[in-house]
Amino acid sequence: MRGLFSTLIVVLVALMIVTTEAGKNKKEKNKGGKGGSDCAEWRYGSCVANNGDCGAGTREGTCNEQTKKVKCRVPCNWKKDFGADCKYKFGNWGECDAATSTKSRTGTLVKALFNVDCQQTISVSKPCTTKIKNKPKEKGEIEIASYDPFNKSFLKHT
Repeated sequence: MRGLFSTLIVVLVALMIVTTEAGKNKKEKNKGGKGGSDCAEWRYGSCVANNGDCGAGTREGTCNEQTKKVKCRVPCNWKKDFGADCKYKFGNWGECDAATSTKSRTGTLVKALFNVDCQQTISVSKPCTTKIKNKPKEKGEIEIASYDPFNKSFLKHT
């Protein structure tokens, strides 16, 4: 029984060594990216949407005489104005400017993906919204909502 246990331990150790070496070889093969390239200085263009001005797209990368395409995504919101590759940390929205009916905030560059050129700080604005505040509920009052399929809206009942 002791001999069987010793043999089992030796086999498990050998199996661990083989799988570790196989993992190292796989990492070395993939170092250059797809296609087994040994290029280290890839330069990428901006993301270009496949349809329209936002959504799924591709970007082209070049290195020496090699080119490759990489999948990417252009945001379909206000962020598309400064690109998907520039990541910013934004402050709070400012007060509404009565003259323009907009409010703005600034962002500071956190990270530039794919070595793209990004502005260090940017300012974005959006229209001011007027929120209608609900009247305070009486103590013990219950609010019930039902869906009106013809007007595609919810009706509130108290």
